[in-house]
Amino acid sequence: MALANVYVQTYGQIADFFAKIQEGQAPDLFTNQHLKDIGFTSSNHRAFIRLLKALDFLSPEGSPTPRYHDYRSKAQARRVIGEAVREAYGDLFVIKEHPTDADRELIEGKFKSAHNVSDRLAKLMANTFFPLLALADLDATEREKKRKPPTPTPKKEEKPPTSSNDPPVTHPPTTVSVSGLHYNIQIHLPATKDIEVFSAIFKSLKEHLLE
Repeated sequence: MALANVYVQTYGQIADFFAKIQEGQAPDLFTNQHLKDIGFTSSNHRAFIRLLKALDFLSPEGSPTPRYHDYRSKAQARRVIGEAVREAYGDLFVIKEHPTDADRELIEGKFKSAHNVSDRLAKLMANTFFPLLALADLDATEREKKRKPPTPTPKKEEKPPTSSNDPPVTHPPTTVSVSGLHYNIQIHLPATKDIEVFSAIFKSLKEHLLE
């Protein structure tokens, strides 16, 4: 599991910050200058970059990830940040599946013990977590999985049922009898009109083959 060790002191502006991400194009690198360009000019705003990295919106070098780009689609935004929050703050969801503000003291205690920080920093971490939670749809991914139809399994070819009244199926024999052989003899007669030649041929056939 995981528990992000990040916080922003300007946690009241978290919702506005993520709205700005959706409005503008993704930069090649998300730098402090880019923060200023989108209106977050205070040195305290620099912690937003660390937060984006903890949520896997930015690579360690600061390049926007596929998750960053997916979040820019308003149709997917709540699902995307829900997945990010579950990954970055997984240890909290072991304690409470759907945390609410009523669980704040419990969550602050988890930050304090997990990261060995002061009460003040644990409170800032919790104050960072809850605005993210408000932007997230934690159950969207599970609902999408349930909506997807199951992959159909190929049906086995069924044999038609046989009736007791049907005649038995017979198969041709596999053996061949060798008795009673038949010969096909072809005789090429010479081109002649001499009857005696034909008579001699048929007489020979009778003597040698038919008797």
